[in-house]
Amino acid sequence: MNELSISLFFPVPRAKLWEAYTRHTARWFAPAPLTTEVLEMDVRPGGAMRAVMRMPDGQEMPVGGVFLEVVEGSRLVSTDAYEAGWKPSAKPFFTAIVTFEDEGEGTRYTARALHWREEDMQAHAAMGFEPSWTQVAHQLAAVAAAL
Repeated sequence: MNELSISLFFPVPRAKLWEAYTRHTARWFAPAPLTTEVLEMDVRPGGAMRAVMRMPDGQEMPVGGVFLEVVEGSRLVSTDAYEAGWKPSAKPFFTAIVTFEDEGEGTRYTARALHWREEDMQAHAAMGFEPSWTQVAHQLAAVAAAL
């Protein structure tokens, strides 16, 4: 399988991480100093997520996809293989599986990126998957801790 993943422990309750992930996405989604404008966040199977990440120089990177599975408070599966209404996307890149599990006095946060092709996985790794997704996870935890 062509998978990249991170798994981190945060001393934050699972419910707060879930709330930050699903309701305060613009505050943590892109690695700083990038910013995010969330255009749509319909957290349900078949619901779309659309956003624009902006670099400090103003360059924009649209991102989005569709939720395939939503288990309230514990699991989200999404993919960029589809757009809203199950319209196939121009270039599917990966499916994300994000889990939130109680662990001691906090939460185990795991984010997996499953790619169709090995070359896509390698490109994602070269783009900085591990450091950027780790930074974003820490940003998520900071937002959750402040709720």
